[in-house]
Amino acid sequence: MNKDNSKKMDYEGLDEELFKLDGKPSFIKALPLSLQHIFAMIVGTVTLPRMVAEICGLSQTETTLLVQAALIVSGIATLLQLYPIGKTGSKLPIIFGVGFTYLPTLSVIGTKYGIDGILGAQLIGGIFTIFIGLLGKRILKFFPPLVTGVVVTTIGLSLYPIAVNYMAGGLGSPNYGDFSNWILAIVTLVTVVVCNNFFKGYIKSASMIVGVTVGYILALVMGKVDFSSLSSASLLSVPKISDFGMTFHWPAIISMLVLCLVNALQSIGDLSGTTMGGMGRKATDTELSRGIIGSGIVTSLGSFFGGLPPSSYSQNVGLVSLNKVISRFVLALAAIFMLLAGFVPKFGALMTTIPTAVLGGATISIFGMITMTGLQLILHDELTPRNISIVGLSLALGMGITSVPDSLKAFPDIIRMVFGESPIVIAALVAFTLNLVLPKNEKKKEK
Repeated sequence: MNKDNSKKMDYEGLDEELFKLDGKPSFIKALPLSLQHIFAMIVGTVTLPRMVAEICGLSQTETTLLVQAALIVSGIATLLQLYPIGKTGSKLPIIFGVGFTYLPTLSVIGTKYGIDGILGAQLIGGIFTIFIGLLGKRILKFFPPLVTGVVVTTIGLSLYPIAVNYMAGGLGSPNYGDFSNWILAIVTLVTVVVCNNFFKGYIKSASMIVGVTVGYILALVMGKVDFSSLSSASLLSVPKISDFGMTFHWPAIISMLVLCLVNALQSIGDLSGTTMGGMGRKATDTELSRGIIGSGIVTSLGSFFGGLPPSSYSQNVGLVSLNKVISRFVLALAAIFMLLAGFVPKFGALMTTIPTAVLGGATISIFGMITMTGLQLILHDELTPRNISIVGLSLALGMGITSVPDSLKAFPDIIRMVFGESPIVIAALVAFTLNLVLPKNEKKKEK
């Protein structure tokens, strides 16, 4: 019995249409499996815009609007991947939504230039992503798993301070570092870890939302939930074009371009993981190219109404690989839910009532997973002296220089902004350069 048939036996009684790309299972049988995808993505989708809103100093109303836009972008980006329009979209069972890959760079840009600076850089970044998709292998061949792994690992490492600040209550909060915040964060984190390691099925796949729910209930008991934003939010609303405006700054644009390239590489990995894990084959060049183009189009489109840049969701790729359910219809239900939720400001406002400490406890595990994903990519190749040099120097310079920002005080502002505040840019540049210039004539040791 092959592995696919064995997996299907685990889901005996389910509609066979679930295991076909163009399958159309009944709604009743598709809904529970679709809910798993919603559970896997919802926390990340609403947390990133909240973090960005806090960094940019947005009001409660603006924060709700940013969450609303993130839900709409997630729905549109996923539907475009599932059901392509022309040559845009991969036509593969994959979920796209606003992702934490961008958070370190968005934090730097938002602090310097505000939300309008983020959206201006995002517009250019989306166009650049389309360009990457059109060129395909001619660009991506310069970014093997070793280089990509260094960048992804750096992203994970750079996110830890953000998560810890959230666990402590959020920078600028009057009760920052209070015991009550740490209690909420730790209870949430422990719940996520327990669900991930001691349970199976729905509870395991929904560990993030279970953790947030437990933390939220505890926060209610402790009187740490503010419902003021919920009462003022309308029931239905359509985000307005250019609600936040756009400004363009070269340091922000350059930083965004680097992240868009990294995001394209991540998308290739997730698209490939979807076809290998769920369909038992490699992704075609056409699927990869069109998937990246689709992501770029939604990235630029979202910038006009506050929808932050989307990326593929690795956790949802894992679900597809786990249960082999590749029906696009199943994932489309999740996308439609996100899209409709984006037009209901009360839902977005409800998401903003989740205490910062609860979100910190939930997301630090995600950030840890990002780091481990990067390490897995690095270990894809043998750790030869050459590769060790590339990884070691890239991480050392990327994390080291940004830890001591005054070390670049003699340089122009644009250099300090691009290289002094985002370790990802430095790590990516060093890894890319060393991979090109260091000799590749080392041979693996014979066994």
